[in-house]
Amino acid sequence: MTLPPKPEPRADRVSLWGYLRLFRRDILSAQPQRLYRAWMAEFRTPFFRSYLCNDPALVRRVLDERPADFPKSGRITEGLVPLLGRSVFVTNGEEWLHQRRIIDPAFEGGRLKDSFPAIWAAAEAAVARMQPGEVEAELAASHAAADVIFRTLFSIPIEDQVAQAVFHEFRAYQRSAPILNLAAFLPLPRWVPRLHRRATKASARVIRGLITDLTAARSRAIAAGEAPADLATKIMTMPDPVTGAPFGTGEMVDQVAIFFLAGHETSASALGWALYLLATHAEVQEKVAAEAAGLRPEFGVLGSLRFTRDVFREALRLYPPVPMMVRQNRVEEEFRGRTLRAGAQVVISPWHLHRHERLWDRPDAFDPDRWAGEGREAARDGYLPFSRGARVCPGAGFAMLEGTLLLAHLVRAFRFEPVPGRVPVPVAHLTVRAKDGIWLRVLHR
Repeated sequence: MTLPPKPEPRADRVSLWGYLRLFRRDILSAQPQRLYRAWMAEFRTPFFRSYLCNDPALVRRVLDERPADFPKSGRITEGLVPLLGRSVFVTNGEEWLHQRRIIDPAFEGGRLKDSFPAIWAAAEAAVARMQPGEVEAELAASHAAADVIFRTLFSIPIEDQVAQAVFHEFRAYQRSAPILNLAAFLPLPRWVPRLHRRATKASARVIRGLITDLTAARSRAIAAGEAPADLATKIMTMPDPVTGAPFGTGEMVDQVAIFFLAGHETSASALGWALYLLATHAEVQEKVAAEAAGLRPEFGVLGSLRFTRDVFREALRLYPPVPMMVRQNRVEEEFRGRTLRAGAQVVISPWHLHRHERLWDRPDAFDPDRWAGEGREAARDGYLPFSRGARVCPGAGFAMLEGTLLLAHLVRAFRFEPVPGRVPVPVAHLTVRAKDGIWLRVLHR
């Protein structure tokens, strides 16, 4: 059976500047093949040391046992600051704790049921928009995921004028933003300009301006007692249980920006790849279609979509939307006999962990059935599409509900087939996307 596409790894040895050029263009193909088997690897530059850790014990230490000693590295978020400001994605310490205390309750398990009608409506709208013929599946997935975000966050569909403007501007931002800013490599003081691309800064300003207008309008609606009971209202009216302070308008703009980035971009990436995997595995697709025949607009329906959920979970394994997470150790550490000075870059790579040859059976194969067997055991050590520990994505359950429901709706209505000669090549931009899109042939069932 043909394996799903995977980037060609680089040669084992390249020059520093050659590596930096590869890295800036695409993280995935910039890495050597040996990382799919190594427990740890060291990368040296004149400015910092970087250590990629696939050893499950090290992953647990960094993410589960001592997260406060391994805060998120500011180097990697430099390129996102124009859009995300001081959102929960980039902060650490007390500022991050304050933000999570307000955000987490909105995404608790019981609250997912409140968002179900909006996600169902977005799924129905995605089916209505889909047309037979050759379709760029990533664009369709992006449209659907953006619709989910706007319906659940602000109770407006993607067809709303402001929602459309944010969606199109975000696509421009995605195309213009490099995966890493110069400051990711050089230890620049705060006063040195970050040299963000003009187009990137312009798109970020437009997006934040539109989000500011939405947030200000919601504040007025809350004050007048006319706000819908959606995620935006829940978050904006939730005081920090420790300090009693809610988010101000500026803070809420930062958080909405990361909700859109994390909730739209990552879901769109996973859904696009899931559709491609089903298109290339007809027997799996038919099993999903049979399961989806029983769809009904009730929250409990997710319990009858176990195989569809496993397909989405397997798509997240093969193509984790966020391929690498970078932390920075606060104190000197010893990892597998090596001394890490304080301030080193500690890289946890879902991309490599999810395909690690020592953790998974047939790691590069698409096999949703693995989740009924060995996949669950391997997942304890090598599966973290939403991170893990204290910094686990608060919307992980939301994303699984959304992805499973969208996939079931689309496959119930349509059959997806690969387009001959158009095999997508995974690259890492803001998330793991296809270099030239994911083109599929769509037919009515």
